[in-house]
Amino acid sequence: MSYLGRLQARVTAVGSCLCLGIDPDPATLPRGLAAGLAGVEHYGRLVLEVAGQYAAAVKVNLAFFEAFGSAGLAALERLRRAVPDDLPFIADAKRSDIGSTSRRHAAALFDALGADAVTANPYLGRDALEPFLARSDRFTYVLCRTSNPGAGEVQNLDVGGRPLYLRVAELVAHWAGGEHNVGLVVGATAPVEMAAIRATVPGLPFLVPGVGAQAGDIERVLADGPATAWPASRLPAGGLLVNVSRAISQVVAEWPAGPGGDDAAADALAGAAADWARRLHVRIAAG
Repeated sequence: MSYLGRLQARVTAVGSCLCLGIDPDPATLPRGLAAGLAGVEHYGRLVLEVAGQYAAAVKVNLAFFEAFGSAGLAALERLRRAVPDDLPFIADAKRSDIGSTSRRHAAALFDALGADAVTANPYLGRDALEPFLARSDRFTYVLCRTSNPGAGEVQNLDVGGRPLYLRVAELVAHWAGGEHNVGLVVGATAPVEMAAIRATVPGLPFLVPGVGAQAGDIERVLADGPATAWPASRLPAGGLLVNVSRAISQVVAEWPAGPGGDDAAADALAGAAADWARRLHVRIAAG
């Protein structure tokens, strides 16, 4: 089954377009949890196990594991193996390079790690993304208008009378051709830009960060994020995935004392995930 087919099945099953972000930063782990990689892996696994049941997909930021070297990569691989088969796994890697290097990036993420989808950077052009786009069995979300505060410094630059992010959106739609294996990363913190991108590329799926800790406008995302044209418009929520990371993982500020610590933390995480899943509810048409 294609990535979009798997995503459609999962959104239908959970009734939500919530994407569970896992980015366990050692600096923001709950107080009292083991420091370093042990705490990162333990907490990342707990977030996945108790919050993943509410999610349409899970997105893991690879940097929080790569920072620990080979031991971190081994922990990442263990986390990947723990993801249920019916839960699409997105590797947030933001890769892109010259062709030979990009081919190895694609092999590492799709084949070795087993990612169903990845994030990638368009700055080097189509040939750098070709090894990702050539994989019809996988999916690539290309950075378009990101959610960080400084995004506009480059992404809003005027290019022939229009902002760069719109040109990127057009190019990605062109690069996709007839394949249904590419979408865009569009931040919730840029609602005006999101509406403009959606009007420019009505059929591409969006992965949207920035509604949680970055306080993006969730109502605007739900209004402008879903695709309005084929192929993504046929999917529940129009192919929209809304990522929430810290607003779920950081509800546990201090590790509960005693032998039931994991259970108490799990209850808090599950409650936060369930709340976000309700806020990102998807109405599933009968039949």
